[in-house]
Amino acid sequence: QVELVESGGGLAQVGDSLRLSCVASRHIYVMGWYRQAPGKQRELVARITSAGTTNYVDSVKDRFTVSRDDAENSVYLQMNSLKPEDTAVYYCNAGERWFGGVEYWGKGTLVTVSS
Repeated sequence: QVELVESGGGLAQVGDSLRLSCVASRHIYVMGWYRQAPGKQRELVARITSAGTTNYVDSVKDRFTVSRDDAENSVYLQMNSLKPEDTAVYYCNAGERWFGGVEYWGKGTLVTVSS
């Protein structure tokens, strides 16, 4: 079992930056972020392995950066040039495999981008 605790959400203006943080209760191979906007399905935003492999949803490439600190069992999401369509609940996600396997979820942190 892995517990994930997010922090760093809040209210931002268009063009602002926010940084999300997530701490895991132990080291885990894949960590990342999903988001769910009102009325929409949850989608992958970005994830990273302990080897540094990353992937991003196209809509955030060149604006968001995922990183991790394995000494702190933490993953971060630096969000720049925020847009109203980035408004969502952001969930920390972790798993032992890139595809499939058991996944763990945080409770989520709300990001609201106001125009």
